[in-house]
Amino acid sequence: MAHISISTSKPAGTLLFWVCLCLMVSTLQTLVPNEQKQTVRQTTSTMPTEVQTTAYTRADPGYGDGGTFGCGNKSICDTYCSFCENNFLRTQCYGFLVQLCQYNFDAAMGFMNSTDWCSLEKVKSAYNNFTVCTETVADCLLLPWPNQLVEHTFVKIHTTYFQECPSEALRDPPPSIILALVMTPICLIPVMVVLVVLKTKNGDRRS
Repeated sequence: MAHISISTSKPAGTLLFWVCLCLMVSTLQTLVPNEQKQTVRQTTSTMPTEVQTTAYTRADPGYGDGGTFGCGNKSICDTYCSFCENNFLRTQCYGFLVQLCQYNFDAAMGFMNSTDWCSLEKVKSAYNNFTVCTETVADCLLLPWPNQLVEHTFVKIHTTYFQECPSEALRDPPPSIILALVMTPICLIPVMVVLVVLKTKNGDRRS
């Protein structure tokens, strides 16, 4: 009789354990508010966007048939886009803003002596500001950079300010250096041939 009572008590204890575990899980679920559950679901399901743009409600015939004027998400873009949205087509406005960038560059170069235009240390600040200006405007108006207008503007700037600058890197080296570079491999060829012949003769004698 004792053996029967022990064997029947084990299944009863196991069943009691699973019942208690289920009650604990259900109790924990009821303790979590529904608002937190929804917040967790929304947080896990939301995907971050790579690029955010501001839409201006105006049809732009120069940039597709849509009813919005796209704009970049930089802090200064609102100023550029609001100006272009009220006055110009996208490409026309970009050309006008590039001219403003060039005007600032011309003003900075005007404060220098013409003898300083070929000094990289004195010109690089104005040159870099002009580059950043044209690139920022293009990003705000969602236009590619570099583009044909920017390339033409850079060519114009180089022709105006840097055409007379000496370019030592593009000149040919002196004739003596050219002769040394040409004659060195020519003289090494006979030496290598002699060494190969001597090595071959020594190998034949040993064999």
